[in-house]
Order: sequence, then C-alpha cells, then structure tokens
Amino acid sequence: MVTYKAGEIFTALADPTRRAVLDLLRQGSQPAGGIARAFPISRPAISKHLRLLRRAHLVEERREGRHRLYRLNAAPLKAVDAWLEGYRAFWSANLASLKDFVELDSRARGSANKSKKPIKENSK
Repeated sequence: MVTYKAGEIFTALADPTRRAVLDLLRQGSQPAGGIARAFPISRPAISKHLRLLRRAHLVEERREGRHRLYRLNAAPLKAVDAWLEGYRAFWSANLASLKDFVELDSRARGSANKSKKPIKENSK
C-alpha cells in the first residue's frame, strides 16, 4: 500500500502553473519539451514545477532515449478528495438549513402580506 504525504500534495496543488500542468497531463503522457512549450515561462521553471509534482507523486517520469515523458498519477488526489469530503458534508448541511430557513421565511412573509388589508386612499 502506497501512502502519500498530504503536505506535499497540497503544496504542489497550491501553484496555478502546477495545476495547469496536471490539467495538460490529463490528456495523456507528454514530453518535458511539450509541457514547457505550453507555458509562457522558461523551461528551467517548468522543470522545477515538474520536480515538485514528482516529489508529491502527482506525476511519474519515464525515460525514452533522450526524452523524459511525464504522465499524471491521480492516486494521491484521493487523499485531497477524502479531506474535502468533510467540507462537502458541512456545506451540504448548512446549505440545506439555509434553504429551509429561506423557504419558511418566504412563506411567513407571504401569509403576513395576505392578511393585511389594502390601504384606501382618501379622495378629495
């Protein structure tokens, strides 16, 4: 069984460029040069991002001749999903309570408005 360090995963996901690299790799394996060409930053900067993603086990590197191919490893994202599950439950419960409150308040205001008699204007 492989375990992943949540801190490394969250650190890797904190950067928008690294998230964009992961999005790119969802399409399939990519050579390092192809990944670098997809971004307006230097190739060494992309190499640093890839190194951090490898350290977090979010990408896997494979060598083919002189080329390095990278592919997405989504398994560590299960730890992120498990962490987020508690927040999903929290928001679902709170949003359901808010919905109930708003509906109850709306019904109460509606019945209060129906019970009021219209005000007649004095005509001169």
